[in-house]
Amino acid sequence: MKTLFALLLLMTLSSMSLFAQKIEFEALEINYGDIAKGANGVRVFRFKNTGTAPLIISDVQKTCGCTSPSFTNTPVMPGETGEIQVKYDTQRLGAFSKFVTVHSNALEQQMVQLKIFGNIKESENLPECQKTLFKN
Repeated sequence: MKTLFALLLLMTLSSMSLFAQKIEFEALEINYGDIAKGANGVRVFRFKNTGTAPLIISDVQKTCGCTSPSFTNTPVMPGETGEIQVKYDTQRLGAFSKFVTVHSNALEQQMVQLKIFGNIKESENLPECQKTLFKN
């Protein structure tokens, strides 16, 4: 009886992994580097469903009011890609390091933490090439 139960359990677990959602991000961190105050604060985390069932992002939680995430809210089919946009308030001067937590139905990684970091400087404190590159 124990052998039969173990066999049924093994079959159930293996069938779950055959039809599982899997999320793979291109990067888990984005470094803004040194950017000008008021520059475009939007960065994009791209991911792919490398599983065999539809992937659903249910929520993206921020750690503070200075970040605003938005995300793909339709199922991401196997082999397709989606994205999480994170906007940081670049009116705040100084170094920053913030996290957003992605919640999904991925079997192995139901929660993934993404990190953004960088340093906001007054425009006159940046090299000339960065002043025009990062301004809105």
